[in-house]
Amino acid sequence: MNIPSLAQFIRPNDHIVWGQASGEPTPLTRALVEQRREIGPLSVFVGVSFAQTLKPEHVDMISIKSYGALGSTRELALAGILEILPIHASQLSAAIERGSIGCDVAMIQLSRLGPNGRRSFGSINDYIRAAIRRARVVIVEVNDQLPWTYGPELPELERVAFSIESSRPLALLEGKPPTDVERAIASHASCLIEDGATLQAGIGATVDAVLQCLGSRRNLGVHSGYVGDGIFDLIQKGAVTNGHKPINTGVTIAGGLFGGDALLKAADTNRLFEVHPYEYTHDAGVLAKIPNLVAINSAIEVDVTGQVNAEVADGRYLGAVGGQVDFMHAAARAPQGCSIITLPATARGGTVSRITHSVEAVTCARSEVDFVVTEFGAAELRGRTLRERIRKMIEIAHPDFKETLARAAHERLARGC
Repeated sequence: MNIPSLAQFIRPNDHIVWGQASGEPTPLTRALVEQRREIGPLSVFVGVSFAQTLKPEHVDMISIKSYGALGSTRELALAGILEILPIHASQLSAAIERGSIGCDVAMIQLSRLGPNGRRSFGSINDYIRAAIRRARVVIVEVNDQLPWTYGPELPELERVAFSIESSRPLALLEGKPPTDVERAIASHASCLIEDGATLQAGIGATVDAVLQCLGSRRNLGVHSGYVGDGIFDLIQKGAVTNGHKPINTGVTIAGGLFGGDALLKAADTNRLFEVHPYEYTHDAGVLAKIPNLVAINSAIEVDVTGQVNAEVADGRYLGAVGGQVDFMHAAARAPQGCSIITLPATARGGTVSRITHSVEAVTCARSEVDFVVTEFGAAELRGRTLRERIRKMIEIAHPDFKETLARAAHERLARGC
């Protein structure tokens, strides 16, 4: 694809925001990387990436910032060249609007014309509207393989400097079969989810395994930052109808579609799917209207009182704050709702316990966590004292680490904390 010099539109030291996941306009982003020396120093803000666009060697001219080390950006984090902005997903649009996340140039991907005669953002909506509002210049890829999705109509694009047309496969998130440990975790976690619940599901194999266990449920709803293949399977099985949701009744709501080709094709011109910006999907006022919200997320480690670390392991940033706290907070307070953290009991081939005495970073406060689930069971923490929480958490730790955790907990309780 012949893309002209982007130096016509992009200035040295510009800040660029582009669509994440399957919404990344890869012909444009790859052209930017190839032309970086011609353009001059740049700063790029990226979200979840499936496309392997940015590499460590590109920091010769591009500084890279993200809200997490997710997808291929984890390689950048491990190389020590990814600048992390710890931020709730619900705050991303506001951060762009006020300039905390710089955006001189927005690079976006749009669908073909839809039933309303307008294009759509397709598989993502998230914070890209805020980027368009803030940008001096908007550069567009129109890809006829991007699904046309329902949701808020596309805003007026008054500052489009350049656009290209393409017909190319999207960068997709490919799922993996669950391990025996993940299936055991899922078996315990699925028992906590009843018919009629409205689900939020994070990204990851363990969460996907939980969703695979819910095929026999009925009248489930979905209101989530992301919808992936696990949710799509539940829709196909008839478990998800969205019929009991008091808002957006009958419709699956997502900020982005993070799955395979079948999911994206199913969402194309389908009124039963809507893709919304994060200021709607993650908004506290909106979530407060869902009485049976169940938030299912994963973690790197959880301490014996329920504090969750979903960001850092051994001093390396490997996750994100993302939408976990937004949804955990809402679900823990929802009538008939609950917040669930899932994780294997150990890491590194069983040599390290992921139930810990203390966590390396606190992503989600213990007051927001109702259940923690490992392959050894589910610990109900809501309404429990610190002493009771410690006992429950040690029960679901790997047997090899229970004695060590118990000794450390005894010393902790002796100090009154």
